[in-house]
Amino acid sequence: MTDYTTLLYSLADGVAEITFNRPEALNAFNDLMAAEFQEALKNAERDSTVRALLITGAGKGFCAGQDLSAVRERPGGLSFREHLLKTYNPIVAKLQSLEKPVVAAINGAVVGAGFGIALACDIRYASVSAKFRMAFIGIGLAPDSGTSYFLPRLVGMGRALELAYTNELVDAATALQLGLVNKVFPADALLKEAQALAARLAGGPTKSYGLTKRAMLHAAGGTLDDALDYEAHLQDIAGRTDDHKEGVAAFLEKRPPQFKGK
Repeated sequence: MTDYTTLLYSLADGVAEITFNRPEALNAFNDLMAAEFQEALKNAERDSTVRALLITGAGKGFCAGQDLSAVRERPGGLSFREHLLKTYNPIVAKLQSLEKPVVAAINGAVVGAGFGIALACDIRYASVSAKFRMAFIGIGLAPDSGTSYFLPRLVGMGRALELAYTNELVDAATALQLGLVNKVFPADALLKEAQALAARLAGGPTKSYGLTKRAMLHAAGGTLDDALDYEAHLQDIAGRTDDHKEGVAAFLEKRPPQFKGK
C-alpha cells in the first residue's frame, strides 16, 4: 500500500488499483495529482508483482480534466507547452508504454485531459452514467493529452472533428456505439466487472500482453511489411519466455496454464 494525497493506491492479487481521489472536484487534476499519478504509474511499472492496472475515480466522476481554479492560482505561470510537458504528456505516454494491461473503470464525467487519459488505457469499461466531452473548444483551446491522436483512430476523422468542434456531451450508450468504450454496465456493477477483468488479466502471460501491445502500436503507424517484420522480432522474444513454455506444456497436458508473468 502506498500513501498519496490525491490518489488511492492498492495492490491485491497482482492488480494495482489506482483511484483518482478528488471527488469534490470530480477528480480534476491539480499539479499534485498529476505528479502523484505519474509516480503511481512508475511504481506499478517497476513492481514485478503488479501484473495489471485498474484506474477509476472516486465519487461521481472519473476525471474532469484540468482543475481550472488550480491553473489560475499557479504562481509564475508556466506556458501551456511547459505545463503539458510536465503533467499530461508523461502520463499519457506512460499509459501507452506500460507493458502491463491497463483497464479503466469509467464511473462518471470524463472531460478534457481526463478524456485523453481514459483513451490511453488499453480497455475501457463504463457506467451507464458516464459522460464524455472533449471540452477544449469550450474554453478556447486546442486538443491535448493525446485526444487528437486517439479520437480519430477510434471514431474516424469526421466524427472526431465533430465531437471537438461541437463540444458534444456523449452518453455511455453513444460512447459504446462509437467504440470509445468496450462495454457499459449498471453503475453498481461497473467496478466489480472491471476488477474481474483486471484479475483475469493479472493471471495471464504478462510478457505476451506487453509484446501484443507493442506490436499493435507499432503496426498502427506503419505498413504491413513493417508489421510482419516486427511481429517476427517480437515472437522471438515471446518464444523465450517461461509463460510460453508453460502454455505449451499446459496445452499438451490438457490442463489450465499457470502463468507467472515471466
